[in-house]
Amino acid sequence: MSMLKTLFLNPPSYNGYDGGAGSRYQCTREVKSFWYPTWLAQLAALVEGSRLIDAPARGLVLEEILPLSKTYEFLVIYTSTPSFPNDVKIAEAFKRENKNLIIGFCGAHVAVNPDQSILTSDAIDFVAGNEFDFTIKEIAEGNKLENIDGLTYKKNGKPVHNKPRSIIENMDVLPWVTKVYKEHLVTTDYYNGYMLHPYMSFYTGRGCKSRCSFCLWPQTISGHNYRTRSVENIIAEVIWARDNFPEIKEFFFDDDTLTDNIPHAEALAREIGKLGITWSCNAKANVPYETLKIMKDNGLRLLLVGYESGNQKILVNIKKGIRIDIARQFTRDCHKLGILIHGTFIIGLPGETSETIEETINYAQELNPKTIQVSLPAAYPGTLLYRQATKNGWLIKNENLVGNNGVQHSILNYPHLSSKEIFEAVDNFYKRFYFRPKKMAILFFEMCGDWEIMKRRLREGIEFFKFLFGRENPI
Repeated sequence: MSMLKTLFLNPPSYNGYDGGAGSRYQCTREVKSFWYPTWLAQLAALVEGSRLIDAPARGLVLEEILPLSKTYEFLVIYTSTPSFPNDVKIAEAFKRENKNLIIGFCGAHVAVNPDQSILTSDAIDFVAGNEFDFTIKEIAEGNKLENIDGLTYKKNGKPVHNKPRSIIENMDVLPWVTKVYKEHLVTTDYYNGYMLHPYMSFYTGRGCKSRCSFCLWPQTISGHNYRTRSVENIIAEVIWARDNFPEIKEFFFDDDTLTDNIPHAEALAREIGKLGITWSCNAKANVPYETLKIMKDNGLRLLLVGYESGNQKILVNIKKGIRIDIARQFTRDCHKLGILIHGTFIIGLPGETSETIEETINYAQELNPKTIQVSLPAAYPGTLLYRQATKNGWLIKNENLVGNNGVQHSILNYPHLSSKEIFEAVDNFYKRFYFRPKKMAILFFEMCGDWEIMKRRLREGIEFFKFLFGRENPI
């Protein structure tokens, strides 16, 4: 079957803006980071002869990619709530150049707001919801929009909703994204502050059992049923990637929570261990010691762990499903086994006060993960947090999630805790965690032992200070 000549695009955006389909929360970071555009790569893997362009990671601007408008028949843009207005302008520019170009948007934002999105611009021919992989494939095959599940399109100027797309149960039906990476991406474009460089990330499954009120993807796209690829399928792709990307120093399995399925995680770890590769993954702070040991003994280097808060009431408020005492024990187990942790925290969640902020900072110091990320609550449409914020009047009206430089804004304001206080607490958190004598000494000696780490940390240090001093909340 002949396919429409298709271009998958992560559009040009702010300098350093990590907004691709592999980024959980779209903004510029304290240290420049880029995640692989895995969802777009999955689409490209399904559509033979297509092309994938990750403009932000490549540093491309609109003028450099616009000539492609006349080369392709079908354009798919991955969008997000912060980037949507800019992405619409990109679509309109492509449409002006080629009025016959079919343009569709995918991503959580349009899945949650299909009517508003489709009516925003005549340049948008459809928006795709749910897991949109096969929705896009069927369009690329030339099928009529009205016959395709999982999309919204316009008819006589009004939105038309087709039947929802069924969730993918057999994850092995999806082709490997790493072959798309090989053909279309440059591995050295992708990095962050806690992965070995260069690294590679992809999914071994979709969905997350947890019900965290702020978390975007499980509530909008992938759902709460964690569906995994077979261990055999994953290992085959890892072997292929290892052999075809000799420069890769670490594989990151980007499932929302790989440890949601303990037997699967253990079985996968044991097979990875036979390959002698280094790997990391997302984990909940409740993994038993025995499982952690199996993972560590089989190549695990680092876990990305969402602690969020050091206050138990706040964790209950956000439906985290984690007890502080369990998280403490988990962290002690990781330290004992030599598993590094990148801990993520969020300041300004429901129930936050000046006292709980102090509690969380002290908690982070006590846990002492290798590195941390401190974020503001990203109240994305489609999440429980967004609905709560709207209902209770916490959401600052007409305020964007990110500013003109792509830096996240503080958009929640409580009667007892202002947006300004929340915003400023992030800087304070970072300074008090990293500027401790013991922490600084560890980082210094790490740098002294490896020239590559020295260069990297110096670059990241400059970016970090620029981030701290360049943050501005307009509210």
